[in-house]
Amino acid sequence: MRLVIARCSVDYTGRLNAHLPLATRLLVHKGDGSLLVHSDGGSYKPLNWMSPPCTLTVVEPGDEDVDVVEKWRVVHAKTGDALTVRLYEVLHDSAHELGVDPGLVKDGVEADLQRLLAEQVGVIGEGLTLVRREFPTAIGPVDLLLRNPEGGTIAVEVKRRGDIDGVEQLTRYLELLGRDPHLAPVSGVFAAQEIKPQAKVLANDRGIRCVTLDYDEMKGIESGAPRLF
Repeated sequence: MRLVIARCSVDYTGRLNAHLPLATRLLVHKGDGSLLVHSDGGSYKPLNWMSPPCTLTVVEPGDEDVDVVEKWRVVHAKTGDALTVRLYEVLHDSAHELGVDPGLVKDGVEADLQRLLAEQVGVIGEGLTLVRREFPTAIGPVDLLLRNPEGGTIAVEVKRRGDIDGVEQLTRYLELLGRDPHLAPVSGVFAAQEIKPQAKVLANDRGIRCVTLDYDEMKGIESGAPRLF
């Protein structure tokens, strides 16, 4: 990967035309051939880019390229779209071999949340005990089944991000579990790191309690997120 910080202008021609006037920007030329043009704002999104398959060629500046020290032309192999970058001053230029990336490993996936919550059922309520993880029903397993010391059981559905579909899923579980006299009465808890407002409204309407999970705190790491007690 090549990283260049330079005062440059950029022109895109093809299915549409676009122009970036002279300014200091970061140019990222990746090993797959792609070129990304970044400013100091806009988060992760580049101002302009060319996706592979494409080829970058350094061409001689023309008579019209006054004060241009280097000129790049990046052409897409299939569409013919072109990105022309005129460099007026290079402030930094470095190349780095990154190797093969292993890919994204998500932290806080539902299986992790379910395991942690099974070990810390006090997050749901005092005095509760775990009956079983992945408690089977005719339409699939409910994530956690807890025993209520006051009688009955609690079915817990665990999500990373809770939406209406998750509430509907838990509703179906509750209907089936409630038919078992050994489990009844069965109440429901919808637990997630983030629960959408619409899901909270639907859960409340169906008598399901919502619990927002602090994954870092459950792992023993102080999250630093403000909380109301």
